Amino acid sequence: MDIELKNVHKWFGKVHANDGINLKLPGGTIQGILGENGAGKSTLMKILSGFYQADEGQILLDGQAVKISDPASSLRQGIGMLHQDPLDFPPMKVIDDFLIGKEGGIIPNRSQAVQELKNLEERFGFDIDPDTYVDMLTVGERQQLEILRLLWLGAKALILDEPTTGISSSQRIKLFETLRKLAAEGMTVIFVSHKLAEVEGLCQRVAVFRSGKVVGEARPPYKTRDLVKMMFGKEINVDSRVNARSGDVTLTLKNLSIEDSRLQIKNVNLSAQQGEVIGLAGMEGSGQRQFLLTLGGLMRPVGGKIVLGKKELTARPYHAFLEAGISYVPAARLEEGLIPGLSLSDHFILADQTDGFIIDRAKSLEITQERIKSYFIKGTPASLVEELSGGNQQRALLALLRPEIKLLLLEHPTRGLDIESSIWIWGKLKERCKQNTSIFFMSSDLEEIMLYSDRILVFFGGKVSQPIESVETSVEKLGQLIGGKGFQEREER
Repeated sequence: MDIELKNVHKWFGKVHANDGINLKLPGGTIQGILGENGAGKSTLMKILSGFYQADEGQILLDGQAVKISDPASSLRQGIGMLHQDPLDFPPMKVIDDFLIGKEGGIIPNRSQAVQELKNLEERFGFDIDPDTYVDMLTVGERQQLEILRLLWLGAKALILDEPTTGISSSQRIKLFETLRKLAAEGMTVIFVSHKLAEVEGLCQRVAVFRSGKVVGEARPPYKTRDLVKMMFGKEINVDSRVNARSGDVTLTLKNLSIEDSRLQIKNVNLSAQQGEVIGLAGMEGSGQRQFLLTLGGLMRPVGGKIVLGKKELTARPYHAFLEAGISYVPAARLEEGLIPGLSLSDHFILADQTDGFIIDRAKSLEITQERIKSYFIKGTPASLVEELSGGNQQRALLALLRPEIKLLLLEHPTRGLDIESSIWIWGKLKERCKQNTSIFFMSSDLEEIMLYSDRILVFFGGKVSQPIESVETSVEKLGQLIGGKGFQEREER
């Protein structure tokens, strides 16, 4: 399917998110879309997939102008979108999730659907049990299920928005094999990412967005420096690691044991220093999230002790962890970190510690404007948080944190962010470290863990390694440990 966008405009209040976009996406190719956060690339993809409607401009499919009013009409036109977080239903069985969106009678033919699912799996080399529950699948398997569902529903063009976030290296390789096969069969694949290496290795064409416009296009062989310069209008340099460890202990874990319905983590012993950054590496679902939730008071341990400074917090309520100086920043920004429907100003009012019951609106507006300016948030005090780009939502979450924090816990702090935003985020986090804040963070990006961690904990099947000094390891060695190779030997040291 050939797709053409002509003079597409989209406004959100005063923000001109798409400013006269003209772009041709030929069938049978993998088209990369690059751009900094807030550049307009996700807005354009949501227009193409029916989540937004353009204020001006045309969409042409195989040369014919079409009107896409909602996601269902987009899919009927042959366009499917795989979101960063798959739009599935975890409580359902795989086959029931697969059937969602299929037009026809009230009672679906499940046996036929099972056979067609298996045929699609065989075609792409997938192996998903139709009778298992979606919440038992890995993120990569959920992506595979969504791709198969969209193909079954008739998609001829597939949009992928930051699809490699949260999946393992082997799952990424499998995904790319699938995308290459789809393109070879004549399908249009649109790959939206901020990861230059992935775009360069996968895509046959790249369009670069900046400030709502297409500022350039490129084809292989790519020059990374040129792509970065197009994205930001300047060259970007990555900062080197800064060691802010003071030697004084912030957090002590004594035989900490954690348990939920899926895994057990037993007898973790650790002392974290003030200003130290500890990265948590491992495949999705290996226990990193449960570990962070427990340190943040959002999940009760089944054994051991959590001591912050000299204050024991074991079995205390979440409020006690918060008051002790522990803050948690989740990966699911809108679902767990921010409140859709509320403005930036509303969020800063809720986060600010005020005296009494009366809100000083003038003061709150002043605080909001100061935070927007100091954290470079592209928005206004009246901007709803769901209207912000992913990078600006992450900046808002950091701006909401209290000034004095002893322990900061982060899930995927730069998930879906461009290079400049990631560097900026870590610049702010390093400032916290210099103020003696200790940081624990989990990430699926091993290079990020290597670059910013002082020490690293590797998680494998609920087991936790002894701390590894980041300067004494490599991405390759971490990858092997994450897959279980050499894990037992390191654990026994």
